[in-house]
Amino acid sequence: MNLSTSPSRSQITIDVDAVAKLIAATQKPDGQIPWFPGDKTDPWDHVEAAMGLSVGGYFKEARSAFRWMKANQLADGSWYASYQDGVPLDKTRDTNFSSYLAVGVYHYYMVTGDEAFLDEMWETVKGGIAFALSLQAPGGEIYWALNPEGNVDPMALLTGSSSVYLSIKSALAIAKVLGYRMTAWKKGFLKLEQAIRHKPYLFNMTKSRFSMDWFYPVLTGALTGAAARDRIAKYWKKFVVKGQGVRCVSDEPWITLAETSELSLALAAADNRDAAEIVFSWISDKTFEDGSFWCGYTYPDMITWPADKITWTNAVILMAADALFNLTPAGRLFSHRFWDALDFLP
Repeated sequence: MNLSTSPSRSQITIDVDAVAKLIAATQKPDGQIPWFPGDKTDPWDHVEAAMGLSVGGYFKEARSAFRWMKANQLADGSWYASYQDGVPLDKTRDTNFSSYLAVGVYHYYMVTGDEAFLDEMWETVKGGIAFALSLQAPGGEIYWALNPEGNVDPMALLTGSSSVYLSIKSALAIAKVLGYRMTAWKKGFLKLEQAIRHKPYLFNMTKSRFSMDWFYPVLTGALTGAAARDRIAKYWKKFVVKGQGVRCVSDEPWITLAETSELSLALAAADNRDAAEIVFSWISDKTFEDGSFWCGYTYPDMITWPADKITWTNAVILMAADALFNLTPAGRLFSHRFWDALDFLP
């Protein structure tokens, strides 16, 4: 890694309320949060956007978003991959999309301490985790989806399985708060952990061009310690443009603020806070006039693309700021030290 001196915190500014207000203004009356006005809603990015609302103190709106998930859950515990104005667009049932609610609900609890809301959402969280684990392969990896015809697509994504890892971990933490012992979840969780750490050949849907495949095992805590440091160092030059941010895809000139924020989160999670602050500082001024953030831009052309104000991009920027500057108690959500100390396994 080749980084300049860590910036002063006074050099990094973010208008938290302006960013959260964008997400709240995009939310529909029924609670769903599309990517931007008039666009689709997908369950994973919807939950991510709700987490941004929680960081910004929009708790009523966050609860409404989670209750939209509860109202639209399918009988098998899953959700469709995307919706337009509440109507399913893509009837694929993705394991990552369907389990991520656990992360959002636990994040909300970390911010608010609202145990009653955990209890309200428990059965919905439980259903999403059960669906994801129902598609766990013998090797421990998670098959990515049921196709629209209801057949298992026997492909496993490293990014998706790493995200499911964090979802199961969060669900186990919820279970601990509520007094449930989910021993089957523990077994599935540990099998998935072993797959991510020691069996890379099981992840047969190749996405190595995508930066998320690089840092998601670290971001979600599946890789920690020396293994996490080694993975970050190994592919740093492949994806990082010094002074700019993270390429979404290694062979394209597109810097994305979401991936850059997630790398910052991953670095902070692994206790490399100086590097996390430097990376975050590269994008902290990439804002519209209202204080909300761009989605991404081309480099070196510096063309902002797309021009839309994306809810989930703005949410993850808030989450990265929270991890760096302790805006809420949920800033610890991705911290490897936090999970080591939590003793969440039954």
